[in-house]
Amino acid sequence: MMFRSRPLWRGLVCLALSLWPAMARADAPAICTLITDIDTGTTLLEQGDCDSRATPASTFKVPLALIGYAEGLLTDADTPVMRWREGDPDWGGAAWRRDTGPAEWMRHSVVWYSQRLAHDLGARRLTEHARALGYGNADFSGDPGQNNGLDRAWISSSLRISPREQARFMTRLVTGALPHGPDAIGKTLALLDPIMAGGWTVRGKTGSAYPRRADGRFDYARGWGWFVGWAERDGQRLALVRLTQATQRSKTPRGIATRDGLLAEIPALIDAAR
Repeated sequence: MMFRSRPLWRGLVCLALSLWPAMARADAPAICTLITDIDTGTTLLEQGDCDSRATPASTFKVPLALIGYAEGLLTDADTPVMRWREGDPDWGGAAWRRDTGPAEWMRHSVVWYSQRLAHDLGARRLTEHARALGYGNADFSGDPGQNNGLDRAWISSSLRISPREQARFMTRLVTGALPHGPDAIGKTLALLDPIMAGGWTVRGKTGSAYPRRADGRFDYARGWGWFVGWAERDGQRLALVRLTQATQRSKTPRGIATRDGLLAEIPALIDAAR
C-alpha cells in the first residue's frame, strides 16, 4: 500500500487542523510533530517548528549505540554488562542500580551506561562520529567551563538537534544508509523494543530533559519530551518524531508522555491518508 499524493495532503491537512488542539495540550504543547515516508523521503505531516534544535536527551542513546557497536565497545544485546557504582546517577530507580547490558541500557534509559561509553570514546571520536552521522551540531563540549561534556553534553547542554535532523538520522539508520556498517546498524535497531499501535509496529526512543533557570537549577515544570522512531505496516515505513515542552510539572517522564500521546494519534493520522 502506498499513499496517494493529492488525497494524502488534503486528508492530512484537514486532520491536522482537527487534532491540533489535542496535540497542543495545555500541559505539554507539541513543538513539532513530523512524519515522513522512509522509502520515498516524502513529508506526510509537519506541524510546528521542526527546524530549531533542542537537547536530544536520551534519544542520543540510539546513535551512541550505533557508535559503540561500530567501535567494538558493544558486542551484542547482552554484552558488555557493566555494574552500577556508588556516585553513578540512580534517579531512574532500581533498574539503574543493577548490572546492565546494552538491551537494559536502552530499555530503561540508563544514564551512567551512556556516560561510560562516552568516556571510553572521548570527545574527539564522538564528534567525528556525530559529524559523519549528520547528528545535530555534534558539540560535545558540555556546559561552559564545566568540562562535563562526556557526562552530559546530550542532557540540556551543548549537543543539540532539530526534529527534522532526528527524522533524517532515523531514516538513514532504518535504510542502512549510514557509514557504520550493516552489523552495527542491525544490532542497534534490534535494541529498540516494538510497540503495537493500531496495527502498526512502532519502534523508537524516548527522551526527557529539563532546561536550566537563571539561577542554574533545573526547571522541572518545563521539561522537554521526545519520541524518535519509525512505524511499519504492510511494507510501509514511516519515520516518526515528536518534540514537546511542558508548562507544568508531572510525575510521568516527559518523554514517556510524548511517546504515548503520539502513539494514540498515529493510527488516525496515517489512516486518514489512505
